Amino acid sequence: MKVERHSKIVELIGRYEIETQEELAEYLNQAGFQVTQATVSRDIRELKLTKVTSESGKQRYMVMQNHGNFSDKYIRILQDGFLSMDMAQNILVIRTVSGMAMAVAAALDAIHFHEIVGCIAGDDTIMCAVRSVDDTILVMDKIRKLLH
Repeated sequence: MKVERHSKIVELIGRYEIETQEELAEYLNQAGFQVTQATVSRDIRELKLTKVTSESGKQRYMVMQNHGNFSDKYIRILQDGFLSMDMAQNILVIRTVSGMAMAVAAALDAIHFHEIVGCIAGDDTIMCAVRSVDDTILVMDKIRKLLH
């Protein structure tokens, strides 16, 4: 149950601007997880969530992006290999430098975007199956932020 709850928390904070533990507990209860504020507090610690200021100026929970060199390495691979991206409904197509598609796809997998179900890589093109059209737009925005 804990693994499913943690997965749901990551999904919820990716989808909504959640500012407080109480707000997160409310979303979890609506999703069928009976939680207390103490449980949510423990989950936040275990998931190493942090609060950041969103574009709207509100504070929100986010998964910490930099877990040391591990994450930095994959972001660097993404930055070095990426050329462009486009979407076709819930499929994200990423163009890479020739020969870099597999490395960039592996980097995307390692970064763990919860919206991406999986990636298939060729020589210079990656097809990512994304959960929904809205999630595809979200992933594209997240990738753009990582590239800068």
